[in-house]
Amino acid sequence: MATLQPPPLTRRPRARTVLLTALAWALAALFVLPYVEMLITGARPAGQLRDNAYLPTQFDFSSFTEVWSETTLGQNLQTTLLVAGGSTLLVLLVALPAAYYTARVRFRGRKAFLLLVLVTQMFQPTALQVGLYREFFALDLLDTPIVLVLANAAFNLAFAIWILSAYIGSIPMELEEAAMIDGNGRLGALFRVTLPLALPGVVTAVIFTFISAWNEFIMGLTLTNSPDRQPLTVGINNMIGAYSVQWNYVFAASLVAIVPVVVLFAVIERHVVSGLTAGSVK
Repeated sequence: MATLQPPPLTRRPRARTVLLTALAWALAALFVLPYVEMLITGARPAGQLRDNAYLPTQFDFSSFTEVWSETTLGQNLQTTLLVAGGSTLLVLLVALPAAYYTARVRFRGRKAFLLLVLVTQMFQPTALQVGLYREFFALDLLDTPIVLVLANAAFNLAFAIWILSAYIGSIPMELEEAAMIDGNGRLGALFRVTLPLALPGVVTAVIFTFISAWNEFIMGLTLTNSPDRQPLTVGINNMIGAYSVQWNYVFAASLVAIVPVVVLFAVIERHVVSGLTAGSVK
């Protein structure tokens, strides 16, 4: 004769878990709210920009199409993509060898070199604008994308070396030695063993360099003059005139500017987290 089994007990969520979940959703909504406001203002008709109502009587998304033809947004976006991608590539080409050498070779002055790298990260671009302007003026590089690539790469190089050095240092040297015993040289062990294992650290350096170059404003404003050659941040600032501001264009362009970075960060976010914790646990 079959016996009746009692129904399984369902564990109710604790009050603390519910409270933390609600708090997390509230914080998420707080961070998303400015972007919602940007979307609403960008879709607000020009005649209702000064209305006190939070929502317009009707939505007009023509600002998101007109901003491409009425402003230099397209050229600014192209310049920003070129500058962010070029500076990120240049940082990787310089930072990877420097980080690998400092992580694997215990040379004299190693700690002083790493300290010097960390100190250069403390310099503010604003304090160096006059010197940078005079230097690039002498090299006849002003008002070109190359000047922004070099400047952004210089200011992000220290952080990339520090992150990559810590991550490569956490990878056991025995793995490279085993690869060299199997017939690989130093470069072969680096590209076949170390770099694949250091991918989270590389991705962390890439995303932070790319975002820093993407959001940079001061150097773009100082080192470029032509509106169609300026980066996206300066192009959006140019929409704010002395006597009038086209707020619907400003907010529409701002949304266009943040979408690529948000998508990029969402795709590789897990690599960024693991890269930031590199070297914290031995």
